[in-house]
Amino acid sequence: MAPANNNDRVERIAVVAAAQNGAIGKDGWMPWHLPEDLKRFKSLTIGKPMIMGRVTFEAIGKPLPGRTTIVVTRDRDWTFDHDRVVVCHDMADAITKADDIAIRDGVNAVIIAGGAQIYRLALPFTTRYELTEVHIDIDGDAFLDPLSPMEWRETARHRIQNPDGPDYSFVTLDRR
Repeated sequence: MAPANNNDRVERIAVVAAAQNGAIGKDGWMPWHLPEDLKRFKSLTIGKPMIMGRVTFEAIGKPLPGRTTIVVTRDRDWTFDHDRVVVCHDMADAITKADDIAIRDGVNAVIIAGGAQIYRLALPFTTRYELTEVHIDIDGDAFLDPLSPMEWRETARHRIQNPDGPDYSFVTLDRR
């Protein structure tokens, strides 16, 4: 069960694409190009505060429009001067700040947006996964930890036949 926080009404949703072997990244970026997945990411995240690691934030290169980004980094000297970017140095603080921003903005969800270490650190707080299962095994250097079926149950699945690359499925997993 997720730890209690100052507001249990805020859902914390991990949004991630992973290959069959759990790979989520290679050389600092996703090892596939799936335009429908990118559209889904935008629709799931727009208007909601997002928590991501510094490396992921730097790979994107800028704050995404319409979202406040909470960047988690151990580097106490790292800063980013933008009114929609908040820097935190531990996950509990990031969750608290993201929840407060969600409430301020009138939304009921916080997005966990990666990378692998952030998904791992946020797991105790996460209430739902919006997973894109990419139906291939790939050579990656960042991996999503396996999710226990004792803790997570699949509540939706939509398979996409992709003529331009690997097939994939949009999967929703809710914490039991």
